[in-house]
Amino acid sequence: MSKQTNFSNLDFVRDFFHRFLPNSQVVSLAISLFAGSLLIYALSGLLMPVFASVILAYLLEGLVKKLEPVWMPRLIAVHVVFFAFLTALGFILFVLVPVVSEQTVQLVQRIPEMLASAELKIMQLPELYPDFISQARIRDIMLSFQHELLKHGQNVISGSAESFAGLLAAVIYLFLVPMMVFFFMKDKDVLIAWFAQFLPQDMTLTTRVWQEVDLQIANYIRGKFVEIFILWAASYLTFMMMGLNYAMLLAVLMGLQVVIPYVGATLVTFPVLGAAYAQWGMSDGNEFMYVLIAYSVIQAIDGVVLVPLLFSEAVNLHPIAIIVAILFFGGLWGFWGVFFAIPLATLVKAVLTAWPREGQVSSA
Repeated sequence: MSKQTNFSNLDFVRDFFHRFLPNSQVVSLAISLFAGSLLIYALSGLLMPVFASVILAYLLEGLVKKLEPVWMPRLIAVHVVFFAFLTALGFILFVLVPVVSEQTVQLVQRIPEMLASAELKIMQLPELYPDFISQARIRDIMLSFQHELLKHGQNVISGSAESFAGLLAAVIYLFLVPMMVFFFMKDKDVLIAWFAQFLPQDMTLTTRVWQEVDLQIANYIRGKFVEIFILWAASYLTFMMMGLNYAMLLAVLMGLQVVIPYVGATLVTFPVLGAAYAQWGMSDGNEFMYVLIAYSVIQAIDGVVLVPLLFSEAVNLHPIAIIVAILFFGGLWGFWGVFFAIPLATLVKAVLTAWPREGQVSSA
């Protein structure tokens, strides 16, 4: 019986290699995927500025293509788009980051006051609901929370010793990345032709997979950037007109929430409503309720209007596939793994869809 099982396993392996190895297109696709994955995973720490520059150039290429055929030659279009990119980068570095940093410091300084106020209100719960919770239990919960907060605070302080190295890396990024983005856009054809000479000759299947993924990934990532900008601008104008403290910081969080599908909108609810409650409470007028309504309207517009409008050609992935992709790629590459989780899941889906089944290989 065991010999028969071993023979069946060997037959399966032999049939697999007979079906796919003679197919040069499948081999080319497999080599491209393996080499690309190995290169990114092994060299992401060393060549992260290069990878970041390639991604930014890839995103900006869409704007160049829109300007190139109608308005201007490619070289001029590259310069115009690159100037717009530098303007946006300057706004983020010299306007947005300082304001967000200042408001973050202000919020951190007020955390002890906010915790003390929350503790007073929580300590009143045993008097209101003596059958459900006791003062001893409340004290244990507050002590545990303060211990965790202190531990995280110590981690932040200990991590500040590495801030100089992080600042040096940021300065290097600020010089290298924009320069590489410009040359990647300007000399795109030359660089692609040079890189293509190292790839296998028969790339028909790989090209078909890339064309499918390229359209969906480009639409998705550019749509995400537009969605982040719209949510940030709308939230900042709304919070500022309502007089909410830390308006810029909360608006940035509102924009970045779309990076993590399903989870980001839930996480950002706590700082927005928490800041509103700490500022006004629920007894002095209706300001807190106004913030709650405005926040709900912005989230509804994002889900009902922006998402269908910006992602009409987005990938059709099951929510379980999206969550698994976020966990897997986020574990590999952190924030950027989370941001690119859906595009990478799209790549996996496209490869599985295009991969030859039995009966298709012989016709290739």
